[in-house]
Amino acid sequence: MKFAFLIMGDFDHRQDRSSIHQGMAQMIGVASIEEACEVARGLVAEGVDCIELCGAFGEEGAREVIAATEYNLPVGYVVHLPEQNELFEALFG
Repeated sequence: MKFAFLIMGDFDHRQDRSSIHQGMAQMIGVASIEEACEVARGLVAEGVDCIELCGAFGEEGAREVIAATEYNLPVGYVVHLPEQNELFEALFG
């Protein structure tokens, strides 16, 4: 299975990327949901089987990336338990 994990922040997807297992697992930094959609379309063309998104995307951002893949592969996003909200808020603002 070829897998990609997208993280959102102060990144440039052309430079901020890494892979292991001969490219079978990738981590790619993106600066926006729009950039993530562009990257996701490229990942579909490369034959990636699954995309996971960091929690910064939220449900709406995940839906936008899913639409960008034309609903052709599974896309998930990371969430945390509600009791962790205060810690996440302190870290990410």
